[in-house]
Amino acid sequence: MSAQKKRNFKIEAFKHRVEVDPKYAEKTWKILEHAIHEIYNHNASGLSFEELYRNAYNMVLHKYGEKLYSGLVTTMTWHLKEIAKSIEAAQGGLFLEELNRKWGDHNKALQMIRDILMYMDRTFVPSNRKTPVHELGLNLWRDNIIHSHKIQTRLLDTLLDLIHRERTGEVINRGLMRNITKMLMDLGSSVYQEDFERPFLEVSASFYSGESQQFIECCDCGDYLKKAERRLNEEMERVSHYLDAKSEAKITSVVEKEMIANHMQRLVHMENSGLVNMLVDDKYEDLSRMYNLFRRVPEGLSTIRDVMTSHLRETGKQLVSDPERLRDPVDFVQRLLDMKDKHDKIISIAFNNDKTFQNALNSSFEYFINLNNRSPEFISLYVDDKLRKGLKGVTEEDVEVVLDKVMMLFRYLQEKDVFEKYYKQHLAKRLLSGKTVSDDAERSMIVKLKTECGYQFTSKLEGMFTDMRTSQDTMQGFYASQYSETGDGPTLAVQVLTTGSWPTQPSAPCNLPAEILGVCEKFRAYYLGTHTGRRLTWQTNMGTADIKATFGKGQKHELNVSTYQMCVLMLFNSADRLSYKEIEQATEIPAADLKRCLQSLACVKGKNVLRKEPMSKDIAEDDAFYFNDKFTSKFIKVKIGTVVAQKESEPEKHETRQRVEEDRKPQIEAAIVRIMKSRRVLDHNSIVTEVTTQLQSRFLPNPVVIKKRIESLIEREFLERDKADRKLYRYLA
Repeated sequence: MSAQKKRNFKIEAFKHRVEVDPKYAEKTWKILEHAIHEIYNHNASGLSFEELYRNAYNMVLHKYGEKLYSGLVTTMTWHLKEIAKSIEAAQGGLFLEELNRKWGDHNKALQMIRDILMYMDRTFVPSNRKTPVHELGLNLWRDNIIHSHKIQTRLLDTLLDLIHRERTGEVINRGLMRNITKMLMDLGSSVYQEDFERPFLEVSASFYSGESQQFIECCDCGDYLKKAERRLNEEMERVSHYLDAKSEAKITSVVEKEMIANHMQRLVHMENSGLVNMLVDDKYEDLSRMYNLFRRVPEGLSTIRDVMTSHLRETGKQLVSDPERLRDPVDFVQRLLDMKDKHDKIISIAFNNDKTFQNALNSSFEYFINLNNRSPEFISLYVDDKLRKGLKGVTEEDVEVVLDKVMMLFRYLQEKDVFEKYYKQHLAKRLLSGKTVSDDAERSMIVKLKTECGYQFTSKLEGMFTDMRTSQDTMQGFYASQYSETGDGPTLAVQVLTTGSWPTQPSAPCNLPAEILGVCEKFRAYYLGTHTGRRLTWQTNMGTADIKATFGKGQKHELNVSTYQMCVLMLFNSADRLSYKEIEQATEIPAADLKRCLQSLACVKGKNVLRKEPMSKDIAEDDAFYFNDKFTSKFIKVKIGTVVAQKESEPEKHETRQRVEEDRKPQIEAAIVRIMKSRRVLDHNSIVTEVTTQLQSRFLPNPVVIKKRIESLIEREFLERDKADRKLYRYLA
């Protein structure tokens, strides 16, 4: 193939100039101006938008963009001034309707004009930094209509008047209001805010200030809160219907300030209907409304919380210091639990389970429960009552609920070691008398205490259960070894208790009947023969007995009595009449126990197997006692309890307190030594602080006692004072 010959092309300008008609711009603008007039006059149907677009395009192309733009401004301004006159002339309620209609017309016209001048909008406007056509139309509307001195004030007054009328119960045209406020928003956020929102908020503040004052003078707290809530909801609804969404936070803030924040103190303290009355009367709905309204304002919830805390502390203080309430420990604790349940329910239902309110409730309970130093004893007595009889026939789940509630009160105690002392005593009595309602419930309680306070707290309690199990095995072994010797004599059931685990006190000797003494000695010989290095001490004050008794007319009963009561009754096998002194001498039972024992046998109606002369409720040392032949009962088995104070007497209380204080000393000393071992040198105040921190889960140590224990440790050369600084203590390794 032969190579093709290359050709070079050259583009040259026209040989002649293209001349534009000097009057072209003017003629074209007249066509476009006429079209704009027709659009505003609603005669756009006869226009050729394609031809108009081409004319505008050519003007811009031929560098007449400035003429086109300025002509547009002039023409639109003229039309808007005419529109302003029309709006100004509208009377009464027609004013907003005319404004809305003209706004709609202007927007339609603006859309058509923008379509015609689209090329100018895309090229001339940005390159010459002009305002786009649509935005220009809005600005001209703002300046010539909205900011017209005859329209601006009238528009604001009309809008505010309509809102006021709606607030006072009238029905207004919300659709029209929405269109007008949307127009203001479309004109720019500053127009909406300056021309409407700011005055609207000022007027609203004034309105709600007056209304709240009026309401608070004539309404109770609950009704006032309902009105405030309704007003708040109305304003939020108003915003959703015809105001800018951003106005919601502002207008609700106004309502909150004027109707809630300014009247908080008066509302919560309102006589006969304030917060305290709501709490007392369980007004969950009103309380919930107060919580939801007050949480919207600064310091609102803290105001409710402070009043609730003050009320709780005052009520609790009255409860724990009321002498009438202290007579019945079970009722005392039950009232505390009811009070806790009541306020837990309020916090759950009305206060949205708010943790800060729960904390306030807890701190209040901790405050007033510890005002009464008998609270640990009473809580233990409550558990004792429930685990003896109060939980019979109750499901396992319900038992757990009761125990969990008790543990909740236990956590508030500062002297948990005092509770432990009493609980150990009460548990011992339940186990030894076989009166516990359920071993599972007993173990569940111990597990809860162990979880709360650690193994050391419950080790002795668990030891008590171990002793009970071991005792059963021991008794089986004893009777197996005595099989050939058992006859019609008394049957013995012994619980062997480890000294360190049980709260046993040194028991005064009691003269057991000869029949019983024989079998007791057999058991002693068996036990000491099978266990080396042990010593047995009979705790006759803790035992029980079942004895068969025959009364007049051959009536037979089986009496369930204490060991002391058995010793007394067995004396009447050989005597019809015995004086108090004779009984005391024969049994050697301590006087206080003997009087309670005789009181139970002779003074309790329906259980009086003995008669007393003279008849009275109390036992005197010159009283005489007779076997009551005339005793009758519809039951074969008759249980005769011991008349005993449910609570400790003052001497017993003092003795328990002393034992607690003695038990605390080694714990405080151990804590001091632990701290000083790790820190080596420490000042007095720091030792007190750290000891308190370490021991507060069991009790709050007294700083005076801590100081005495430090002195004791210095005497025993565990610590010494620093020679350079006497306020410092040094650990001696």
